[in-house]
Amino acid sequence: MVDIHCHLLPGVDDGATSWDVSVAMCRMAEQDGIRHIVATPHANDEFSYDRNTNLRLLQELRERVAGSVRLSLGCDFHLSYENIQDAMANPERYTIEDTPYLLVELSEFAMPPGISDSLRRFLSIGISPIITHPERNLILQRTPERILKWVDLGCVVQVTASAFIGRWGKRAREVAEMLLKRRAIHVLASDAHGVDDRLPILSKARDMVARLSSEETANMLVEQNPQAIVDGEDLAWGQR
Repeated sequence: MVDIHCHLLPGVDDGATSWDVSVAMCRMAEQDGIRHIVATPHANDEFSYDRNTNLRLLQELRERVAGSVRLSLGCDFHLSYENIQDAMANPERYTIEDTPYLLVELSEFAMPPGISDSLRRFLSIGISPIITHPERNLILQRTPERILKWVDLGCVVQVTASAFIGRWGKRAREVAEMLLKRRAIHVLASDAHGVDDRLPILSKARDMVARLSSEETANMLVEQNPQAIVDGEDLAWGQR
């Protein structure tokens, strides 16, 4: 499996707090069957994002885990005005490795103004926004049809794996299941932050999706589609 959203690097945001935690997260992911992780530090008003620093940290983590899992770099991109302007001019600072894919972070409580226009701007220059955990946003829980419109625009949707097993509450799980039925999920990812609570685990959700839909769909969401993203290729399934 491939996990494209994981707060793995130590001390750069609210994820891993030390090298020991980073290494333990890699070991836990490997035991779960994850073979490739994209480290995605926040880029928002609380946590500044420095690509070069994060690349150095990622290389050290590669050395510490000695190839047990493959590691790539992206970011959890907040839709602030400053971020958008910089990403439009320098997308390679924020996208997953050298691909056109950009993880776009949504708050769980609010919605940035003009979000659809921002997504269109990215798409117009060849950036493919991956909308992260929309099932957890309280506004989108009440108006999930907005997510379907973003899919129709050409955006990718990433649902938190643990939403399918109830970690984020009943309504988040219902929205995740609705998106699955509407073929409006492209990827499951852990959004892991450590080894005590928000874990780098995909297998439980993968098995739940297999029961709700099919083995083929489950594998597409944790294997084929996330692999296509880290390879910079088109996705095989999920477009409505």
